[in-house]
Amino acid sequence: MIKFKNSEITPENIYKKRRSFIKSVGLGASTLAMSSIPFVNKSLASERDKLTSYKDITTYNNYYEFGTSKSDPYRNSQIFKTTPWDITIEGEVEKPIKLSMEEISEMFISEERIYRLRCVEGWSMVIPWMGFSLSKLLSKVNPTNKAKFVEFESVYDPAQMKGQRYPVLNWPYNEGLRIDEAMHPLTTVVTGLYGKKLPNQNGAPLRIFIPWKYGFKSAKAIVKIKFVENMPTSSWMWASPREYGFYSNVNPNVDHPRWSQATERIIGEGVWAPRVKTLMFNGYGDEVASLYSGCLLYTSPSPRDKRQSRMPSSA
Repeated sequence: MIKFKNSEITPENIYKKRRSFIKSVGLGASTLAMSSIPFVNKSLASERDKLTSYKDITTYNNYYEFGTSKSDPYRNSQIFKTTPWDITIEGEVEKPIKLSMEEISEMFISEERIYRLRCVEGWSMVIPWMGFSLSKLLSKVNPTNKAKFVEFESVYDPAQMKGQRYPVLNWPYNEGLRIDEAMHPLTTVVTGLYGKKLPNQNGAPLRIFIPWKYGFKSAKAIVKIKFVENMPTSSWMWASPREYGFYSNVNPNVDHPRWSQATERIIGEGVWAPRVKTLMFNGYGDEVASLYSGCLLYTSPSPRDKRQSRMPSSA
């Protein structure tokens, strides 16, 4: 079992009352997450800091391994077996390793990290994850000088994941980050949410979460992490090279080819609730904008795009 600082059985109503009390005495939401990493900065309005309900977080999901509708992951993942589970870290490293989930739980204590999730489809949630910085895990292998990118590979198990029986994507699911993005303290290894272990439909037993990028960049059910010299081609880059770029940073100024990214719908606020403006880097610009100074932030061509067109990084 993953070690949690918070009780693994904290009821949702008590969980929310605790946060309300902390806010009432003048402590910010970052008190509940990492004190050095604010969840909500001053530019975020009050409607953005309301926790999404456990029910919505666990029943409204994109997880094509279990199906393409939002309810499929919950419905089809309940008997998915996540034990035993091993994660290999290899590639351009001095000390490749293979760790079990039990070993990871002994090495790292999960802490509460409350972050916003912005989906490329134009909706968002506020999720109280449990986890730790990915950099702590990656530091165990000593990357070589050739390592420029980090590639994540999700599990391939069509016997348990019925969605993988169809060529919806190029299985297994692959994603990637630049090494400095992967080592940033906001980039999180997620082991749970709402003080409980991570549900199957949310990427159990272990997933990645990058709060300033669109949700599809955060690979679920990780089995392999590989340091590589060249930019990896993610599953969505292969599937639709003109719509999904490598960087995929949240950017309200660059639309998806088929819809606007200027606003978002907050899950749980009701069908008729007004959309809110999307923030650059999902509101985490103070922490991550410096990663992209001096580079082509808005370009991210896919290797499959034969026209070599420049695809917005936020697509």
